[in-house]
Amino acid sequence: MVFLVLIHGGQAAASMPPKPLLKSLQYAVTTSFGSICYGSLFTAAIRTLRWEIRGVRSKIGNNECLLCCVDFFFHIVETLVRFFNKYAYVQIAVNGQSFNRSARDAWELFQSTGIEALIAYDCSGAVLLMNTILGGLITGTCTGVWTYFTQRDKAIMVGSTSMLIGMILVGLTVVVVESAVTSIYICYAEDPLLIQRWDPEFFEQMSEALHQRLQYRSSRARQILNGRLDHLPNTSSI
Repeated sequence: MVFLVLIHGGQAAASMPPKPLLKSLQYAVTTSFGSICYGSLFTAAIRTLRWEIRGVRSKIGNNECLLCCVDFFFHIVETLVRFFNKYAYVQIAVNGQSFNRSARDAWELFQSTGIEALIAYDCSGAVLLMNTILGGLITGTCTGVWTYFTQRDKAIMVGSTSMLIGMILVGLTVVVVESAVTSIYICYAEDPLLIQRWDPEFFEQMSEALHQRLQYRSSRARQILNGRLDHLPNTSSI
C-alpha cells in the first residue's frame, strides 16, 4: 500500500488502482503467502541476535581476544541478514520474487546506495516494541485491578492473560507502522524522487540524516585506521 501511494503520488491520485487495500491483502495471502511464512521463521530471531551482538560489541573495550570472537559471530549474523531480513517483504510485494532473493537484493541495494548507514541507527523498532509492552502492561494492570476487587483469587491469572492479549493486539497495530517505515526505506533506496514528490520536507530530513551518518562513518573509519597505524612498529627505511 505504501509503495502504491508513493509511486502514484498520493492516495487520491487518478492513476491509483481501485480497491488497492483489498488487492494487496489478496496478493499477500495467495501469491506471496509462502514467502511470507518462510521469512517469518527466521527474520525475528536473526534481528534480535544482531541487536544483542551489537550491544555486547560496544561494551567490550580493549579486550582484543573477546573482540575478535564477537566480530566473528557478528560477521556470521551479518551474512544471515543478507538472506533473512524484513526488507525482503517489500521486494516480494513489489517484484514478486522469492524470499531469499528479495532479501539479498534489498541488502545489496542498501549497501550500494548507503541507506544501510541510516538503517543502522533506526530506532523505530525499539519505540514500537516499547509501545507494545506498555499497551500490554496497561491492559493487564487495569484488568488485574478490576478482577482483584471482584474475584481476588483469579487476579494474577486474569491480569497475566489480559497483558498477553493486550500486547498481541497492540503489536498487530504497530506492525502496520513498522511495515510503512520499511517500505519507505526501500522506496528511498530505489528512487529518492518518490519520497521527494510525496513529502519534500521529509525527503530533506532523510537526505540530511543520511549525509550525516555517512560522514560520521567515514570519520570513524579514518580514526580507527589511524589508530591502527600508530600502533605499528616503526621500521627504518632501507
